[in-house]
Amino acid sequence: MAIHPIEFRYGTPEMKAVWTQEKRLETLVRTEAALAKAEADIGLIPKDAAEKIEKTIPLVRQERVEEIEREINHDTMAVVKAISEQCEGDAGKWVHFGATSNDILDTATALQCAEAVSILDGRLKKLLAVLVRLAEEHKKTVCCGRTHGQIGVPTTYGLRLAIWASEIDRHLDRLSQLRPRLLVGQMTGAVGTQAAFGKDGIEIQKKVMEYLGLGCVDVSNQLIQRDRHAEFVMWMAGVATTLDKIGIEIRTMQRSEIGELEEGFGKKQVGSSTMPHKRNPIKCEQICGLARIIRGFVETELLNNTLWDERDLTNSSSERIVFPETTILTDHIINLAVRVMEGLRFDETGIRRNLDLLNGLNMGEAVMIELTLRGVGRQEAHERVRVCAMKAHDERRHFRDVLLEDKDISKILSADDIENLVSPDRYIGTAVEQVENLAAKLTEKYSL
Repeated sequence: MAIHPIEFRYGTPEMKAVWTQEKRLETLVRTEAALAKAEADIGLIPKDAAEKIEKTIPLVRQERVEEIEREINHDTMAVVKAISEQCEGDAGKWVHFGATSNDILDTATALQCAEAVSILDGRLKKLLAVLVRLAEEHKKTVCCGRTHGQIGVPTTYGLRLAIWASEIDRHLDRLSQLRPRLLVGQMTGAVGTQAAFGKDGIEIQKKVMEYLGLGCVDVSNQLIQRDRHAEFVMWMAGVATTLDKIGIEIRTMQRSEIGELEEGFGKKQVGSSTMPHKRNPIKCEQICGLARIIRGFVETELLNNTLWDERDLTNSSSERIVFPETTILTDHIINLAVRVMEGLRFDETGIRRNLDLLNGLNMGEAVMIELTLRGVGRQEAHERVRVCAMKAHDERRHFRDVLLEDKDISKILSADDIENLVSPDRYIGTAVEQVENLAAKLTEKYSL
């Protein structure tokens, strides 16, 4: 019976497959086989034993491992015994030779993380491509800029989308940078001295990781230090926070009284069980809600780096939850964000209505700048425009008309000057150029 929403509601098949029991067992057996091959390479165990151990990779079954674990109450030894049972001859006696549990467990985790990172990387690049495309399409879609929740000078939707794309680009850079720190394995034995491997411990570890396509720890104790994994979880929390920010912006712009953006809404989609008119931003709300869960795991993984002495077991139980949930949910909300952005609707009427909502007051800076350029001191220009703006606000009149009535301002600016200055479409600075520059940079970088 399914209990956790990840089982039936959240997550993509690709990422879920990384964390199944079957995949976990496969990575554990692959690691044991790689260890045997490395030991055989240096003559520590018979070569034919290593070959026979490798042949067991597709043969070991989860059901048998669980059966053994119920008897001996040790998960790693259950795997070792299950492998040994499948070995021909006496090859089974060499399984796990010289290793400790976390050599196998942590190295297997690195293999799973490698697959998870690959999926997240591809998913983020897909989102980036959609954002860049939309930024270019809407680079000239002028809209209200807002600060403190209040309408300010104009911006463009293209610039907003470019800002999000730039942030995703930085997340991809960070992921590339953390890969070599995260995707490492170890073969260091009990407490990390490699004593059981003798003088060849460092070479054995190197060969194991070469077989598995992983990097090596430089030094370790009985487990790989969790600052590496904490960095990965914090990276996912950072990605989730970016998506949370995007989701909040779309939800805000979809508010009935703003009405500039809207999530795609299916022809037969139902918005409310009782209000038939509702078109709710439920995908963005899901992104924002799950981002809270992902961020919540940061402290857990940071605390998993504060273990006793050469190791204790407090990290194990929590990481059985942290690693699958953070990667599955992060992948899920990235995928959801792609769908949101691909179906995002721009309401040109609503965008224009809000640009005109303040009757030109949002163009006060443009007027102040022009007055300064024509010889009025900047502070004096600010005060003159402020007084006019407050009057227009209080009397609910168009800013243009109040400016024309000001004798000092009308001596400097003509009616045509003022009309042009209060036009939002004429005051977007280099927004278009910024979008074009970023789009060109990211298109070249990622071959979009």
